[in-house]
Amino acid sequence: MRVEDIARHPSPPFRRLETIRGLRIDLRYASANNFDGRVLYRDIDCAWLRGEACTGLEAAVAWLESEHPALRLVVLDALRPQRVQEAIWRDVAGTQAALYFADPARGSIHSYGMAVDATLIDAEGRELDMGSGFDEMVLASHPALEAEQLAAGAITRAHVAAREILRGAMGAGGFLGIPTEWWHFNFGDPERIRRELPRVE
Repeated sequence: MRVEDIARHPSPPFRRLETIRGLRIDLRYASANNFDGRVLYRDIDCAWLRGEACTGLEAAVAWLESEHPALRLVVLDALRPQRVQEAIWRDVAGTQAALYFADPARGSIHSYGMAVDATLIDAEGRELDMGSGFDEMVLASHPALEAEQLAAGAITRAHVAAREILRGAMGAGGFLGIPTEWWHFNFGDPERIRRELPRVE
């Protein structure tokens, strides 16, 4: 299935992000405000996820409204078509940045509509300081290294606390983070997703 087919003929497996009340959407690859400095979602609508992942996001938003009502969840990336993943891979293959992107031969969970990149904003609309930026490819971005990075002074306890709120919200929605990116969350087991679901081209 191509992403254009979803937009033209919305099918039951997919749902628009805009249908989730209280969710903010700022798809960074739809602008030049990203690691590559160029629009990666040119002329394509990527504000979609599979329905079960959207239901999870609704639960994440509800948890945040209950536990931290001054904060809002922002989605920075959602459905990423396979052809975009391939274009990114051509730019990063053979560089250190490749650690942060799935080889398209294996498949990014974004390309199945089952992953989101997310952050938090405060009541004034300012992003919480997570100690590193979205798609900032440094050790300070790695959740698995937070204790080490904290001890080295690369991040602070306030940064970790903000990340823990984000993880709490996403966990309440059934999402799981990954070791290398504080912003990335998968809905379900990646190997099962790759095995059982079709990718969006």
